[in-house]
Amino acid sequence: MSRHTLSVLVEDRPGVLTRVAGLFAARGYNIDSLAVGPTEEAGLSRMTIVVDVESKPLEQVTKQLNKLVNVIKILEHDQISSVERELALIKVRAEAEQRARIMEIADVFRVRVLDVTHRTLTIEATGTPEKLAALFELLSDFGIVELARTGRIALVRGDRGIRERALRSTRRAAGGEDVPEWKGGGV
Repeated sequence: MSRHTLSVLVEDRPGVLTRVAGLFAARGYNIDSLAVGPTEEAGLSRMTIVVDVESKPLEQVTKQLNKLVNVIKILEHDQISSVERELALIKVRAEAEQRARIMEIADVFRVRVLDVTHRTLTIEATGTPEKLAALFELLSDFGIVELARTGRIALVRGDRGIRERALRSTRRAAGGEDVPEWKGGGV
């Protein structure tokens, strides 16, 4: 299994999220992360889906996604040609003697402290999934009281957006392997 990040440009209509997620569920794939929000164009939403699956079965799911009338375009991201970020809010135990150490960790990771009480600190962290995992590991020593994460979002590097990307059946990844790029079924 390997982790894949997909951007799916869809019409902003009721039930689209359910149909898209249902295609993954019907195949027995667990979605690791799902973030949905409006785009720069009114009436369109962007779904960023992270799924752990082999490439061939993923290609079958994306072919089925293409058949959905509300799907405009599907794009698979790779780490080299994409920027990926995630947002997390972390409430950590911070008794008086531990507070300075937690503030040092927050400074090193360039995260913001949003709320301070006598017993806790609430931190806002933005970064790559790897950066957040390292932060969680350090903060777990103090005791994480509560955690909320947005899920991964991603954009392709460069001047062009998802709708302007050149349409090809495959593109070359850094390792020389073919990586599929899919165009949605359209309206």
